[in-house]
Amino acid sequence: MPLTARAAGLARLALANITREYPNSPAHLMTSPDEDVRPSALHPAFHGAYDWHSSVHMHWLLVRLLRRHGSTPAFAETAPVIGVLDRHLTPRNIAVEAAYLLGRPSFERPYGWAWLVALAAECRAYGGAAGDRWAEALAPGVAAVDALLTDWLPKATYPVRHGNHPNSAFALGLLLDSGELPAATTDAVRRRLLDWFADDHDAPVHWEPSGQDFLSPALVEADAMRRVLDRERFARWLDRFLPALRSGAACPPLQVPVVSDHGDPQIGHLLGLTLSRAAALRSIAAALPDGPVRARLARAAAAHLALGLPAVQRADFTTDHWLATFAALALDAGTEPAPAGAPG
Repeated sequence: MPLTARAAGLARLALANITREYPNSPAHLMTSPDEDVRPSALHPAFHGAYDWHSSVHMHWLLVRLLRRHGSTPAFAETAPVIGVLDRHLTPRNIAVEAAYLLGRPSFERPYGWAWLVALAAECRAYGGAAGDRWAEALAPGVAAVDALLTDWLPKATYPVRHGNHPNSAFALGLLLDSGELPAATTDAVRRRLLDWFADDHDAPVHWEPSGQDFLSPALVEADAMRRVLDRERFARWLDRFLPALRSGAACPPLQVPVVSDHGDPQIGHLLGLTLSRAAALRSIAAALPDGPVRARLARAAAAHLALGLPAVQRADFTTDHWLATFAALALDAGTEPAPAGAPG
């Protein structure tokens, strides 16, 4: 089912989550008994949806839905979505969020950082009075992420390769897609991806998946590299990195994972893995010429979507607070224009 057919339901789901303060899992280091640690006090913009990064990317989802579907008759959620975003994405609220980030340089690094920048980019793409208003309010948050990246990237000697939030490739790829960062920072992100991954070969895909992955280490790395290499170089790199794709041998990241307990917060991450894999597979396929490898990736993406999409709306906060974003990524993958500055 395309994203258009799901837009209204996903919007209602996202609205319910970003306006729900509890249950909440704050990643906050307390330094005083006098702190006000209510989620809405720590994070006046992003206190819903269980944790900070999920709140940020569920805001992104709402703006994406507005941009794609807000003017269609079947999408009746435009007014309530704009109302909530107007309450959350204010200069005062984002000033508090930016100060929090700058005061805690490892908080949400780099996953939450990337989603904040992606949110600002989506607001700018939506445009109009509302989108411009939100993008302007978010500018201090983007500036904070830019400053944090400028400090962190030179020290990030090694990438984080596992399939959870700190994964380096996923976040840096998302940052490149945004087009929101200054050219110097974008160049630094591209260089770091090339430094980390350009010489990789024979990915240990027999280790995938780990028991609580929501990202495929191999596929998100490949998806990042298709953003920084031209088509011919990327195809050659992919042949070295995942030789099983061309040989026809078994390749575990193409095999749909077994999800034994959808309600378990960690095992349930594997539902997100089905959707993030689908997004990566579709994007990688779109960067390749027609042929058996591209067809194989497309078939694997469809199989992953078939398992992941029905789990998006289950009336269970363990998945409802985040999974819809990855459904949108998967359904839109391969249809978005190339990021600004991407090689031709």
